[in-house]
Amino acid sequence: MTKRVEHQEGLESMSAHAISPATVDLHADCEDLSCRAREASRQLATATGAQKNQWLLHAAAAIEENAAALLEANAQDVAGASALGLSAAQIDRLRLTLDRMRSAALGLREVAALPDPIGRVIDSSVRPNGLQVLKVGVPLGVIFFIYESRPNVTVDAAGLCIKSGNAIILRGGKEALQSNIALHQLLQSSLRAVNLPPDAVQLVATPDRAAVGHLLKMDAYIDLVIPRGGESLIRRVAEEATMPALKHYRGNCHVYVDRDADLDMAQRILVNAKCQRPGVCNAAESLLVHRDVAETFLPRAAATLQEHGVELRGCDETRRLVPRARQATEEDYAAEYLDLILSVKVVDSLDAAIRHINQYGSRHTEAIVTRDLNAARRFTAAVDASAVMVNASTRFNDGYELGLGAEIGISTDKFHARGPCGLLELTTYKYTVYGDGQIRT
Repeated sequence: MTKRVEHQEGLESMSAHAISPATVDLHADCEDLSCRAREASRQLATATGAQKNQWLLHAAAAIEENAAALLEANAQDVAGASALGLSAAQIDRLRLTLDRMRSAALGLREVAALPDPIGRVIDSSVRPNGLQVLKVGVPLGVIFFIYESRPNVTVDAAGLCIKSGNAIILRGGKEALQSNIALHQLLQSSLRAVNLPPDAVQLVATPDRAAVGHLLKMDAYIDLVIPRGGESLIRRVAEEATMPALKHYRGNCHVYVDRDADLDMAQRILVNAKCQRPGVCNAAESLLVHRDVAETFLPRAAATLQEHGVELRGCDETRRLVPRARQATEEDYAAEYLDLILSVKVVDSLDAAIRHINQYGSRHTEAIVTRDLNAARRFTAAVDASAVMVNASTRFNDGYELGLGAEIGISTDKFHARGPCGLLELTTYKYTVYGDGQIRT
């Protein structure tokens, strides 16, 4: 009970280590925050795995113990969501529930159970002159994380960064401000409790968008920026950042139903990929169906999708088989709807499906449903995406589902990380060389 009261008191006032809405000199505050994050990252680089795990477990317990206060803060954000013009899917991403908080706490505990990536020897060799050369995992340093809605992501991102020895600067959307303030204060309180630097987790609490612009120029202190949100946000970050950015623009994910698919399986996968949470980046946005099974599969799949409220937009053949479908446009085939809308196209072959995906896809997640192993192998080799699923929902392209404990985002880049970014993706390496007096001649 004493611990719960202590954390509750921590929720009642704005942390001293955040850029507040009332800041006077925004550039100076951003520079100060970045400088303190850099110093905290240096301290974290030498923290032991046991210290970092202790913080993860402490923070997980604090989230569970302060659930009522966190839900109250989140309720304020949800109450103001409609006035900000958020859609039903966006409000769903914003909402915290007891289950989602339990999942966030579980994610921290699972990250604690993972091996520490810092100090691991990636490779080693002994040179002919006796030098021992080690390639050793080290933190990136300071990560600036910009994201929208989904306040549970605050917890995931902080947990991964601390475990991987990085300081993090959090900048959530204004729609989740009260939730993020409450979570941030708990995370900092837990850092103090285990004698780790509280500046390792900092929050930009002002809704002023100019703060992002200032921080994107702080490459003297910040090593990597990760934007997670709408395409316009990510493009702004990519254009303005003076440090490397790890990003994905859109999540236009496809489910391709092959001529040799188990159609019952295909329907289950499709409904899950589209309907389980339509407002997330790994939800299916497009359905491709081989012509040989379209007449059997499309009418039954369409009926089930429409029962779930999905609007279909299809090609001429799709509309012949499903008269209620609207005509699809080129924009539909490239769209990330983040809503209960699905583009549909009947294709003549596996190769036609691959061409369509590589033309319109966003290199995020693609899925094939087939019993033909050769078709599956060709699809996985030819499709350009961060993750390719065979007989499984696109919704599995997720750090937790793939065993990473949690993720800070899903990258569609190819350098330096791709797909769900967990602990290893938040590290780099350096060479450590041991000698006994060798000199170069």
